[in-house]
Amino acid sequence: MQDVVIVTGGSQGIGAAIAKAAGATGYKVALTYQSNQAMAEAVAAEIGNGALAIKAEMADEASILSLFRTVDEKLGRLTALVNNAGTPGSVCKIDAVTTDIIDTVLAVNVRAPFLTIREAAKRMATDQGGLGGSIVNISSRAAELGGAGEWIHYAASKGALDSLTIGAAKELASRGIRVNAVSPGLIQTDLHARAGAPDRLTRMVGGVPMARIGTADEVADAVLYLLSPASSYITGVILPISGGR
Repeated sequence: MQDVVIVTGGSQGIGAAIAKAAGATGYKVALTYQSNQAMAEAVAAEIGNGALAIKAEMADEASILSLFRTVDEKLGRLTALVNNAGTPGSVCKIDAVTTDIIDTVLAVNVRAPFLTIREAAKRMATDQGGLGGSIVNISSRAAELGGAGEWIHYAASKGALDSLTIGAAKELASRGIRVNAVSPGLIQTDLHARAGAPDRLTRMVGGVPMARIGTADEVADAVLYLLSPASSYITGVILPISGGR
């Protein structure tokens, strides 16, 4: 029986790299998208092996529940989850942040992973008849660096995700589920442009000891390691992928 993985936000960037790497490793893959169906379906087609592109609104509980039901019906018993979907919100200083920004960022970056981990645990937990499994959350170095002057709201949400990772790892370990996170630094994706700072990578690369920007594939490699049996004694870890930053 093949392992089954859900990769949220898997239509582009880091999520797409993870979904493709999982498919190449032998997983049956379900990837979610919010709006760009064509892009998501192109990733699923590249993966092959019955990969599914599923529209899901991560700020909506009903949509998350529908996602898991679809995977149950079409791919089978879930064994892995990657919480990649996220939003940075607009780049702004703390005295300009709005309630709408805070609510959206926390809903997608914190509440959604709570709900997906809850649903994954119901399916993976050995005391519920599951096969066990592995969960990897995509955090950010912003959680430790703080995001001052740009996106404290984003950094705070990823700090909460780190706490969720540690707590869930301790709670679910005896039930056959490992929970870890990766914490990317400056990675070549469109995240910064979407947040309103398209030049951010160029401005910030001077602070990276390895003196370069990372790639989505480098993040995907770390995620697949944490999903795999090669990391079977690792849980509750938050792994920086940041070139030393």
